[in-house]
Amino acid sequence: MKFDNILFQVENRVLTITVNRPDKLNALTTHTIRELNELLAAYRNDNNINAVVITGAGEKAFVAGADISEFADFDAEQGRMLSRNGHQLLFNYIENYSKPIIAAINGFALGGGFELALSCHIRVASDNARMGFPEVTLGVIPGYGGTQRLAQLAGKGKALELILTADMIKAQEAFDLGLLNAVVPQADLMNKVYEICEKIKSKSPVAISHAIVAINANYKDGVDGFAVEIEEFGKCFENDDFREGTKAFLEKRKPDFKGKLAQA
Repeated sequence: MKFDNILFQVENRVLTITVNRPDKLNALTTHTIRELNELLAAYRNDNNINAVVITGAGEKAFVAGADISEFADFDAEQGRMLSRNGHQLLFNYIENYSKPIIAAINGFALGGGFELALSCHIRVASDNARMGFPEVTLGVIPGYGGTQRLAQLAGKGKALELILTADMIKAQEAFDLGLLNAVVPQADLMNKVYEICEKIKSKSPVAISHAIVAINANYKDGVDGFAVEIEEFGKCFENDDFREGTKAFLEKRKPDFKGKLAQA
């Protein structure tokens, strides 16, 4: 696979994706969103991949917003379609992805870039990173899930403050608000991210996929998260990872998980 705006590599069972538009501070375009969707879809059921990392090219930006020139002349219906497609193709797709996706935030994460980070399961930032939603300065609001995910993670009051003022926050403040899992010096960013990947790789991929579904259920309107947990817990008993994990525990050895559902 070859892409215009993203680079990728697979190493040690980790798929690393780099948004590669450093001259534009890696700003998201609709084309980039489609490319990210295509690449993630290609690896969604790949049993040789245990985790995904998303970062930005260069040292200045993770993703510094969307490409404003693409939608400056849109009408209301075109705006709705832009938002709807983004949700479906990338941001909701990432949130519900069956493998853990980690955002390695190596600089500015603004607008759509902040929304991209918030949609990931885990977020690690370099200490020079800056995050925020500048949309109201353009006469719009965050349209790729930012109003919802920021409130879920930081609370309604803080989400309103950050979105209505368009204030940009530093990495440490984002960590204090619960938006980040860790903040490290920029030189240590990828090492920290891959350290987390190493921990994930030793665990059951099947159990991890069920855990993602169960945790996400708590944030979906009209869904009983406890009922989803019960269902996902039961599904774990149907796969070989459960048998291998329990057998390894009883035999006092490390499990060798294959990450495949048991055959009927």
